Amino acid sequence: MLKHLKLICLLLLVTLFTVACSSNEGETALKETNNKEKEPVELTISAAASLQDAMSEIDEMYAEQHPETKLTFNFGGSGSLQQQISQGAPVDLFFSAAEDKFDILVEEGNIAKEDGVDLLGNSLVLITPADEENLTGFTDLTKKAVEQISLGTPESVPAGAYGVESLENMGLWNELEAKTVYAKDVRQVLSYVETGNVNAGIVYKTDALASNKVEIIDTAGADTHTPIIYPVGIVKDTKNYDAAKEFYTFLQSDEALKVFEEYGFTAQ
Repeated sequence: MLKHLKLICLLLLVTLFTVACSSNEGETALKETNNKEKEPVELTISAAASLQDAMSEIDEMYAEQHPETKLTFNFGGSGSLQQQISQGAPVDLFFSAAEDKFDILVEEGNIAKEDGVDLLGNSLVLITPADEENLTGFTDLTKKAVEQISLGTPESVPAGAYGVESLENMGLWNELEAKTVYAKDVRQVLSYVETGNVNAGIVYKTDALASNKVEIIDTAGADTHTPIIYPVGIVKDTKNYDAAKEFYTFLQSDEALKVFEEYGFTAQ
């Protein structure tokens, strides 16, 4: 009987030792897998200037959840950013303020159609310095008192192209073209208006809401311009596809969309 008890105890000890070893091996393998998954990676995102404030908050939020991923942003006019990518600039994701600039990259094969999505919408507004009292809407721009207005350069800045389109459809462009000061992006338009260098400017609603030095005095009717859509996609030549896909997916999450909506964007 004693021999049987000794044998049972020995078997139990062997079993426990085997389980412990297997558990340790499993934990080690899991740690190794996690370490591999969390290797540092840097993503470059070329994004429309109008996304700057929202993306700054998104960056902080994403860093908390993915400390292994560093996001580097290149903000500017969507047309200029598109041309840089077309010419081979090392970019992982493109976040455009216009579908046509994005579509060029899809047509060129720089972004796979399945790796892109129309994510956000925006509206076009007329702004003046906060202390301006004589302007109340687009039709006032033709007054002699209005010496200069500012728009983004239409060829490279979607907000500028939308602005010209709206003014044409309102029948105002012919009178306003001569006193238009062009800017490299919407943030420069905003700066011109904030400093009083121009009487008024046309920007996205999201840009206007970011400043307490300007006032929104009118909103362009949705029927006066092409729908303002912000597509985002993964650049085909990225060397960090998995990390880029993970951030691309995060941008579509309810958590991220809530941030964009707080800055005045609308989810598509």
